[in-house]
Amino acid sequence: MRITVFGAAGNVGSRVVAEALSRGHQVTAVVRDAARFPGLPAAAEARTGDASVADDVARLSAGQDVVIGATRPAPGSERQLVAATEGLLAGLARTGVRLLLVGGAGSLTLPGAGGTTVIDGPGFPADWRPIALACNDQLAACRADQHVDWAYLSPAALLEPGERTGRYRLGTDELLVDADGVSAISMEDLAVALVDEAERPAHHRTRFTVAY
Repeated sequence: MRITVFGAAGNVGSRVVAEALSRGHQVTAVVRDAARFPGLPAAAEARTGDASVADDVARLSAGQDVVIGATRPAPGSERQLVAATEGLLAGLARTGVRLLLVGGAGSLTLPGAGGTTVIDGPGFPADWRPIALACNDQLAACRADQHVDWAYLSPAALLEPGERTGRYRLGTDELLVDADGVSAISMEDLAVALVDEAERPAHHRTRFTVAY
């Protein structure tokens, strides 16, 4: 497959690039600053572009099979996430290429909590709230779109660097927890789930979630 990854030098994006390359796909790795090119794998085609600029998205998605958006703004710039999502949707509306978007867990509902979402649940860290709210708006932008075949992946509550096991469980709008009540997945296995979805599309214009 021909896969374009926006945010290719980030924590999740870099793992998506590595996972896709390991499966033999042709990867266009997009970063905003060419200074980050040396950190990208030599097997990827390194390009500069801004996900929030529809012209960049259209240019870098033309002829591709799927675009994966894995951008994450720095603290204090959380609203950039919504601008990036709107840029991706506008650009892909021109090319007809599918979008897989890495989102947030805050809008998932808590198991057995009567519809209460993660962000509104007890103990949600205050310093995570700005990015969680931006992710909620990111999902709303997708749901309002009328043109793009998108899928929005909400990770587990705990998403950290770790081991690639190749295993995960799939869900829809409810936070997945294990037998001990823990909701977690490694960034490596989140990348596995994203590339699996790219190869075998199962979610169209909807959100899904993954966890152990």
